[in-house]
Amino acid sequence: MSDLVERNISARFEHPFLSAELHRALFEEGADGLFIAGPRGRLIAVNPRGAELTGYSLDELLAMALTDLIATEDLPRDPFRFEERALRRKDGSLLPVETGARILSDGNAMAIVRDVSRLKAVRRTLAKSEERLRQAIRVSHIGIFDHDHRTGSIYWSPEIFEIYDWDPTVPLPLPAFIERLHPEDREKVAAAVPRAHDPAGDGLYDIEYRLVRRDGSIRCLTTRSQTFFEGEGAARHPVRTVGAVRDITEQKQAVREQEKLQAQLFQAQKMESIGRLAGGVAHDFNNMLSVILGYVGMALGRLDPVQPIHADLREVQKAAQRSADLTRQLLAFARMQTAAPKVIDLNEVVAGSLQMLRRLIGEDIRLAWTPDRDPWLVRIDPVQVDQVLANLVVNARDAIAGVGEIAIRTKNVVLDAAYCARHLGFLPGDYLVLEVADDGCGMDQETKALVFEPFFTTKAEGRGTGLGLATVYGIVRQNDGFINVSSELGQGTTVTVYLPRSADEGAAARTEVPAEATQRGTETILLVEDEKSVLQVNKILLESLGYRVLPAGTPTEAIRLARKHAGRIHLLVTDVVMPEMNGRELAERLASRYPGLRCLYMSGYLAGGIAHHGLLDEGIHFLQKPFSLNSLAAKVRDALGRAVTP
Repeated sequence: MSDLVERNISARFEHPFLSAELHRALFEEGADGLFIAGPRGRLIAVNPRGAELTGYSLDELLAMALTDLIATEDLPRDPFRFEERALRRKDGSLLPVETGARILSDGNAMAIVRDVSRLKAVRRTLAKSEERLRQAIRVSHIGIFDHDHRTGSIYWSPEIFEIYDWDPTVPLPLPAFIERLHPEDREKVAAAVPRAHDPAGDGLYDIEYRLVRRDGSIRCLTTRSQTFFEGEGAARHPVRTVGAVRDITEQKQAVREQEKLQAQLFQAQKMESIGRLAGGVAHDFNNMLSVILGYVGMALGRLDPVQPIHADLREVQKAAQRSADLTRQLLAFARMQTAAPKVIDLNEVVAGSLQMLRRLIGEDIRLAWTPDRDPWLVRIDPVQVDQVLANLVVNARDAIAGVGEIAIRTKNVVLDAAYCARHLGFLPGDYLVLEVADDGCGMDQETKALVFEPFFTTKAEGRGTGLGLATVYGIVRQNDGFINVSSELGQGTTVTVYLPRSADEGAAARTEVPAEATQRGTETILLVEDEKSVLQVNKILLESLGYRVLPAGTPTEAIRLARKHAGRIHLLVTDVVMPEMNGRELAERLASRYPGLRCLYMSGYLAGGIAHHGLLDEGIHFLQKPFSLNSLAAKVRDALGRAVTP
């Protein structure tokens, strides 16, 4: 280092401790570049770090001016301060640096150059991270706060003020914040804050509460924070609390919606299981009732009505018929009821039922009928519509104490995907709505969840079987519709039935007048029934009507009898559900050997390929068990074409 440079440096650091040797070490080994230029700007000294930063050699630098590297016209004379600049390197690149420079008293210029390229890269990375954090906080709608207990200052992020619906220009003290909370949550929040700041605790704060916004809406929030302490024992005290606030209103709503859908799914699965059980019970029970009604009917036909036992048997017959009515309701719930759907104008069917419905409800209750002016046509058995109306109106009547009103309405509606997403089992499409509403006592949520279950009833003993709404449910689902119940205690009940719009708007039903039945005949009937007692009684009934009967207890036996029989077989009367094969499969096997063989199916419920969800396939003759002698006679003649074969 030249004497001139050494004197200049010594003049800058005038202190007895700063020897020339120390000056030289600072110059030679400094981490920053040191550049000294004469009065005319030419460099007279550069330390090794300076050469490294520029990429020039020391000899090259001493032939250059300071202005070749950095601008010097705006160098401050006092005080000495660092500013960001660009250093021109030998390869033409610009190196971001911080420079501290000044003009010395002897006219020389001294500059310290510090490489800040890494620092700027770190700053850029940090800025990106901060921006990502800000965006993440904004998108996730999280508010941040930082409480300095020593100064009492609190930093609130902009999201906090948005979440709290608070003017950011107005302070947010704790009492004012507590006042904004839902009244039921104020006490627990007020108690939790000092507990989190208690030096004897762990400083954790995690609480969920509700906030009432200025527009009256209620938001659900959660706050989590950690308080940090200093000191030990009695001297331990809080110094800082950092935390976050989240608005979880939508999340809570989504959870509630999910729970609702899960409950609906569970209810649907339960109803499906109960339906299968009800159908199986009805099938077996109907077989027993067929035997009872068959033998009772034959016994009554052989007795003189004046005999005392005749009246007793009539009571047995009535009890069996009432039992048969119960099984029919169970089958309706299980969607296994016999039905003959037609395309109908629902308004016409409802209007035709009003007189009957008014007799059901009595004079104290007003029946209001509001039909849609241009209703869509629907496909359903009109008899089932009468069942639905009767059951709904009777339930509405029983919910009204004294004077009241029952309103029946129809209207066209379109269910979109959003609505169906909130109602499990509903499908988008066009529907005609049948609505029955009352202003009666209403139901609580627990009762509403059970209304469609068979044998559930809130009525007094002897007032109902609990099958009314179960029957409605089965009929609606059997016809690919949906049903919804809206009710609150003291606010009445509204039952809404959605029936799908018919694809064939021009196929309105025509009323058919049945031909006069010929009750007896002489044809040969192949009778197939796997229940021995039912087979026996049906054989006796058919023979009493004049028919020749070939009885078979299994499909295999029926095929064997048919092959052995030398004459013609006019009609196959078969149970539907049997071992080995079902009734339809048996009919198809026999039809290949006996072309033109007619078939009458009988069953306690519809299954075995002759129906879809209880709706009979086209051209199928079906007899629902249990049946009377007259019903059997009429159905046999229908299947045979009514004309008696000689």
